[in-house]
Amino acid sequence: MTAEILQNLGETVLSTLFDVAPIAAILLGFQVIVLRQRIPNLRGVLIGSIYVVLGLSFFLFGLEHALFPIGKVMATQLTDPAFISAGAADDDLSWDDYYWIYLFAFAIGFSTTLAEPALIAVALKAREVSGGAVGGWGLRIAVALGVAASLAVGTLRIVTGTPLYVYMIVGYVIVVVQTFFAPRMIIPLAYDSGGVTTSTVTVPLVAALGLGLASSVPGRSALLDGFGLIALASLFPMITVMGYAQVSEWLARRGTRKEPELTPTEGGHGP
Repeated sequence: MTAEILQNLGETVLSTLFDVAPIAAILLGFQVIVLRQRIPNLRGVLIGSIYVVLGLSFFLFGLEHALFPIGKVMATQLTDPAFISAGAADDDLSWDDYYWIYLFAFAIGFSTTLAEPALIAVALKAREVSGGAVGGWGLRIAVALGVAASLAVGTLRIVTGTPLYVYMIVGYVIVVVQTFFAPRMIIPLAYDSGGVTTSTVTVPLVAALGLGLASSVPGRSALLDGFGLIALASLFPMITVMGYAQVSEWLARRGTRKEPELTPTEGGHGP
């Protein structure tokens, strides 16, 4: 068992090394060939590169052997008609009988997005370049709520068999309308927030959830209905981030209007 684990870990390290190698080659090539300059602090760069490869390897190895199997098993069990129907026939099930899977999809979407490394990096950079105007935790929670809502809606789509394009059209119409009213500072960040959610942690769990649900619901096809959750997961965060900015701006304006203006007598400097 130990030998098998070490072998899998070694394969993960080699795979990560091959994935990182093109990035390193491009950076090295531009530095040496195009810029024609030596790499500053070469020793530190090499040590940091080793840390990156090992860190990504252990991260992916842990996800593959711990988090993903648990998520897949839970999704399969929650969507099992024997668990949902409790003795009733499969044909008697309706969309509201799957409330446990909606709740699970919302919770797993929220938690995995908060742990998404890409989102953490974007949130830190957004707080840094905005001088604290964009809060890191506020952005992460807004994006996490968007992904959570998208998975809840996406699982509802799979259960009901509704076409995906209906949700996508409605969602992008909302995004376009919000773009005209949201603060200009937040619009590019909101659009980028939709992309960072489809990364290392979120995608495998979301894919496993969709395929498990489509395979368990009677009359659904894993190929036709099991996919599409990732598309929704990249759409809803744009809505929630711009909505978060709009609500914050409205509250700020409301608070400014309600501030009492001191008269000379009230300020203690009257005659």
